[in-house]
Amino acid sequence: MKKIKNCLYIITVLVSCNSLFSQQEIQTPFSIEADYFYGNIFEHNKEISHLIVGHPSGISITYNRKTYGLRRAERIYNYPDWGFTFAYQQFQNPSLGKNYALYGHYGWYFLKRKLRFSLATGIAFNTNPYDREKNPENNAYGTSLLSTSIFKLSYIKENIWNGFGLQAGLSLIHYSNANLKAPNTSTNTFAFNLGVNYLFDHGSFPEYIPLETMNSRSFAEAIHYNFVFRLGMNESDVIGQGQSPFFVFSVFADKRINYKSSFQAGIDVFFSHFLKELIYYRSIAYPEDGLTGDEDYKRVGVFVGHELRLYDTALITQLGYYAYWPYQFEQRVYNRLGLKRYFGKTIYASVSVKSQWAKAEGIEFGLGVRFK
Repeated sequence: MKKIKNCLYIITVLVSCNSLFSQQEIQTPFSIEADYFYGNIFEHNKEISHLIVGHPSGISITYNRKTYGLRRAERIYNYPDWGFTFAYQQFQNPSLGKNYALYGHYGWYFLKRKLRFSLATGIAFNTNPYDREKNPENNAYGTSLLSTSIFKLSYIKENIWNGFGLQAGLSLIHYSNANLKAPNTSTNTFAFNLGVNYLFDHGSFPEYIPLETMNSRSFAEAIHYNFVFRLGMNESDVIGQGQSPFFVFSVFADKRINYKSSFQAGIDVFFSHFLKELIYYRSIAYPEDGLTGDEDYKRVGVFVGHELRLYDTALITQLGYYAYWPYQFEQRVYNRLGLKRYFGKTIYASVSVKSQWAKAEGIEFGLGVRFK
């Protein structure tokens, strides 16, 4: 009899625990979107004019995790979406081939959640890259693997009828191999997109957790100092010159002013070995340039920047100017766009694209230290 009572007690406890866990189960709402897009390739470089012969089109399939305020950052950023996007693009030009891409993305809402801005970044595969003999016309993509980004602004209405909704908007789709291998003039597609979305479990979507009263400035910090080492591989625009490593040493100060934003100012020192090879090549191939081949390939830049924090991740944007520029390569103004991931309060890793305006020079992989 005692054993029966003990068994009944254990069963009661297990049932109670299961009921408790069921009540505290964290919901993970999500939606699926399908878009068709149609547009034009922007002629950002005259060298790609021969590739613009039609209107590129394609489709994208998007998985969105819907947030509702479980974490403070979700409430501060007005409950953004995050997820993954698969895209297919047809350029209407056999020389450019087709692109298949996979992205990670974030979407931020405005105007009572009717307007959404999405930023996606990922990797694409091109079916017909440059080949000296088989496809010399494709000077946009020197490799099959490309880096890619999407900037999209959409009007969106969810759950219009039984979970189904609609969205429409404008997008900019960028493909480049970031000068990993020449040629790399890249493409930028401006497109109009129209699609349908479906919100799963739309009848039981959790209520948004309101943002508590808080002083965002209470997250402000004293000035910190940073040292970052970055590296990567790239190649000049001379086809066949070969890939070379580059190294970047950066020192800068940052000031966090609130929960979202930090401002930066500092110095970059660039050791780009492809420039050393390019200077030597041009001194022989183009004597009219007046180069000796011994010109200094190093560059020193000063920059200002902004960091947008989201959890332990940050979006970095920087604008720089070459204070020391002995060899005049591209433009004197450069920019950097990337992502940073903090591991604690001191160490962080980053990946970024450094460009001269729209022309990428290289993908940088970095490791940094932040201290007072």
